[in-house]
Amino acid sequence: MTQRSLLVRILTTVSLAGAAFPALADTQITHIPFTQAPPGSVGLGAGRRFGESPYKYVDTVSSIENEKVSDLVPLYLYEGNYLFSRGTQFGVHLLKAPFSIDLISQYRFDRLETESSPFYEGINERRQTFESGLAVSFSPLDDGELGLSWVYDTLDRHQGQEASLNYKHRFSLGRWNISPFAAAIYQNENFIDYYYGVDESEAREDIPVYSGTDAFIYRAGLNADIQVFNNWTIFLNGSIEALDDVIYQSPLVDKDSLLKLYLGFTYNFGSTLNPQIHETKKDSANLWSWRLHSGYTAEETFHKVHRAHIQGSEDVDTYLAGVTLGRLLKAGERAEFWLKGSVNRRLENGLQDNFNEYNLYVMSMGHGYKGWDGAELFRYGFGFGFSYADKIPIIEQVKQAKRDGNTSHFLNYLEAQFDVPLRLFSESKSVSDCYVGVSIIHRSGIFASSDILGNVSGGSDVLAGHIECKR
Repeated sequence: MTQRSLLVRILTTVSLAGAAFPALADTQITHIPFTQAPPGSVGLGAGRRFGESPYKYVDTVSSIENEKVSDLVPLYLYEGNYLFSRGTQFGVHLLKAPFSIDLISQYRFDRLETESSPFYEGINERRQTFESGLAVSFSPLDDGELGLSWVYDTLDRHQGQEASLNYKHRFSLGRWNISPFAAAIYQNENFIDYYYGVDESEAREDIPVYSGTDAFIYRAGLNADIQVFNNWTIFLNGSIEALDDVIYQSPLVDKDSLLKLYLGFTYNFGSTLNPQIHETKKDSANLWSWRLHSGYTAEETFHKVHRAHIQGSEDVDTYLAGVTLGRLLKAGERAEFWLKGSVNRRLENGLQDNFNEYNLYVMSMGHGYKGWDGAELFRYGFGFGFSYADKIPIIEQVKQAKRDGNTSHFLNYLEAQFDVPLRLFSESKSVSDCYVGVSIIHRSGIFASSDILGNVSGGSDVLAGHIECKR
């Protein structure tokens, strides 16, 4: 590629980013506008990841499983004094600004699905992975940030390492924040060999043996975000990545540069450490809740259970029991936002060993009141987050086997609950802040649209009874 053609591609990428045009996009998410949130802030978001794959006969970064040109990435966001979660990266703050050091773990989207083309017959799959390492950053100039990171493969898939040096400069224009950035990325020999090498067992006449060496990748682009409301932010990352000749010369590769784009949004529920968010609550002492719940696996899906399709599963006779702990995020007269975490025990009734399931989610809780005296009559809550199961629930195995679909330990999580206050039935102070009702618990892959959720279409539903008390 000539210098002129490379410059044209860079300018094209920047102009597309500025216009929010859904062109091509990132193999790694470069920036989520949540890092400036105050400690204790919790948020949710999502975005679409578009992009070119470096591999021959592979058009996009999206999986062949979801048959789309882009990949949906749900974002679970938290910024604390010590812990943080930024979509596809999470970690621990060891030292904070002006000179920060973080332990990080992150999801790597790079992969080759050999079913994508007959060309890859006999070639081994290159898989996505999790990496962990260290990130250091400081600000040598006002509104500028210099960063250095190093990660290694924690799942021993590519067994390699990556280090990057990057700089970005932030410009604030009213509600807009614009940050041009540049990065130099080093990938060691093991990394290059796994993703782009060809060993003797894979080689044939048109795909000769190839062994790479250490390589450098150079990235330049633009991050932009706009705060459209107090809590809502829309963001866009656009960039171009120039590949090392070591990568481009691989018989599996037909591109020497990659265009990337990631378009998404975030919603910040607020800071749990800021006492002002509880000022509108009548009784600010009730900042915590606990809940016990137990139920059975339902036959129908989440929205149908809402419509009173409450029969048990026809395929399996299994159950769930668990406990939930909640922390008030934001209070109001008619609605509240809660951060909740639950540990559920999946009772598989001899079909496989029982196991634990862990869920973390944000719930919006609305209240219904009597019109004449303002007494609370009921609550309805809707929650969104993620779920990790030690084993694949047997109901998910059965359902996915019927459709020849994927399963995943890690899935999206939905929960709905409806309950009434026990004070309607008893004047005892011990139950004055307790509620009894039903919950609908749902694990889902978001219709096979998300690589990070295993491109799972379907999930499992549980209808449970519960008692919840606030303290």
